Amino acid sequence: MTPANLLVELFVEELPPKALKKLGESFAATLAASLKLRGLIDAIAVTTPYASPRRLAVHVTNVAAKAADKPVQQKLMPVVVALDANGNATPALLKKLAALGVDAGADASVVPKLKRAMDGKAEALFLDSVMPGATLTEGLQAALEAALAGLPIPKVMSYQLADGWSSVNFVRPAHKLVALHGADIVPVGALGLTAGRETLGHRFEAQNPVVTIRDADSYAQQIENEGAVIAGFAARRAEIEKQLKAAAAREGLQPINDDALLDEVTGLVERPNVLTCQFETEYLAVPQECLILTMKANQKYFPLLDAAGKLTNKFLVVSNIRPADASAVIGGNERVVRPRLADAKFFFDQDRKKSLADRIPGLAKVVYHNKLGTQGERAQRVAAIASAIGQQLGGEALARQADQAALLSKADLLTDMVGEFPELQGIMGRYYALHDGLSVEIADAIEDHYKPRFAGDDLPKNPVGLCVALADKLETLAGMFGIGQLPTGDKDPFALRRHALGVIRMLSERDLPLDLSWLFQTAQLADEKVVAQLAAFIYERLAGSLREQGYSALEVDAVVSLRPQTLGDIPKRLAAVRAFAALPEAASLAAANKRVGNILKKSEAAVVAQVDAALLKEPAEVALHAALAAIKPGADAAFTAGDYTASLSSLAALKAPVDAFFDQVMVNVDDAALRANRLGLLAILHQAMNQVADLSKLSS
Repeated sequence: MTPANLLVELFVEELPPKALKKLGESFAATLAASLKLRGLIDAIAVTTPYASPRRLAVHVTNVAAKAADKPVQQKLMPVVVALDANGNATPALLKKLAALGVDAGADASVVPKLKRAMDGKAEALFLDSVMPGATLTEGLQAALEAALAGLPIPKVMSYQLADGWSSVNFVRPAHKLVALHGADIVPVGALGLTAGRETLGHRFEAQNPVVTIRDADSYAQQIENEGAVIAGFAARRAEIEKQLKAAAAREGLQPINDDALLDEVTGLVERPNVLTCQFETEYLAVPQECLILTMKANQKYFPLLDAAGKLTNKFLVVSNIRPADASAVIGGNERVVRPRLADAKFFFDQDRKKSLADRIPGLAKVVYHNKLGTQGERAQRVAAIASAIGQQLGGEALARQADQAALLSKADLLTDMVGEFPELQGIMGRYYALHDGLSVEIADAIEDHYKPRFAGDDLPKNPVGLCVALADKLETLAGMFGIGQLPTGDKDPFALRRHALGVIRMLSERDLPLDLSWLFQTAQLADEKVVAQLAAFIYERLAGSLREQGYSALEVDAVVSLRPQTLGDIPKRLAAVRAFAALPEAASLAAANKRVGNILKKSEAAVVAQVDAALLKEPAEVALHAALAAIKPGADAAFTAGDYTASLSSLAALKAPVDAFFDQVMVNVDDAALRANRLGLLAILHQAMNQVADLSKLSS
């Protein structure tokens, strides 16, 4: 048989929609990789995955009917064991050959055909043979089993086969298996099924209940034309997106942008048909976040927004059928959504009957963590930290606002709306705070104290929100590290990595004049070991974040290794390091700095950074001392003023005296006083060179 294209389809009951995309990609990729491993396809073969709610399929081009035979060489045994003194085969060799299926003959005539070669220090015999290539049936059977075993199944179910006795475990019951090599059926089996060419189309709209696939290449077209199913996940998604935009444009509106929802709906329908529905305008009095969430999460609808991004009373439904008259489908969806919206309105109305302040005592009954107390106790801790931060950043007025916002920040956890939709915590707190007559600053802070919630999320809008958000994340980090709940591997149940990155972003991007050590003290972290663990955790996250922003590993290491306390300085330090590294003197000074550091580390006696000018003997050390006296004050002044680039750049003038010093001066001389004086000179040099960054890290 000549190479032909291959089609494999597993027809099942409705698959989990959120997992469908990954299931389809995994099924196709694993099956193709297994075929390639067995030599049945080459590197240029094209693999096309298909995944619809009731099928996983893959189309692979240029699949061989049989893999090419492979020459193999097998080691038999050392020559001294295989042959006797006369060069004849020993019983051990004959037994080995027989076990391999090789007929040695009565006189062992196969021996001259064996190869002799060195194997380490001893000579051995090797048998050259040909391994027959795998047939497509053999290879596909193994590939199919590997593909099914490797599926990222969220949850496995067990079901009985048709015989009533056997059972299998799979994500959903499977009913049909198609395997076609060109137009020929490949006799493989899986999950109690034997491959054929028949599959099923759409439950209601297929031309024929059973679709008979002619050949591998006609699969997608037949499934769509005869079965009324768009089999490809990407093609179906693109069709839904096109219909959503067209339907929204007819209304002069725009559909909400939600890739996760689009993927989920693509996993729910086989033949998408987008319809426009609407609900009563009275429900628009409810915050749009509530309405949008209930329509998306519960009904999988696409709300429509106006040009300003405001929710309208119209929404889009992706139906799985295309009736001539869609009014019944539209009416049904409008009836279904109405109780959901009514519930949201009821929750909103009921929640506003009680102020956020009146809900605070109830937090004392909500457990936060069995080792860290209640949400009420946590709110008090957050308020204390937020107030202290506010005092530092804006004085008494900001401290009072931060304290008030922090105490109210968790109160919406006790509302009916947040109880129904936890995703709305903070958002609903803002609405209820405004209803209670609180200032916009306090209301915004209640919503923003969860920010940034994910990579790229906005930071809090105002200083009050910044204080509470910082306090909330610091309290979480301090509390969890304090009780030993550190992240391990890929497990981070309390999102401590996200909290640490949030702290880093707020401190650095808003250039806040707050030291990490002060923040740890404010968060009541007293245990030195815990402080060290948390500091290391934050600096590790900081280094990773900076590398992701495009800074080199050397630049990041040079700055972060000094553990700067004010993270707002980090961008300026990095810019200074980059500018310094571009100077012609940089490489030499970085190497010298590394050498100085090593000398100081190896000193057995304590080194004091001071110099007795009377003990300066060599011209080179006199010159270095004079250069430091001339350059260091200016570098220190620039550093104090925050002009890190100027501070580092001024050090370039030290290259010549530093080079001369190391060429002409012996540091570790026998004279103790002279040695201590020269070490003191190097200590001053080391201090001057390592204020902004550890320049030795720039030395390769």
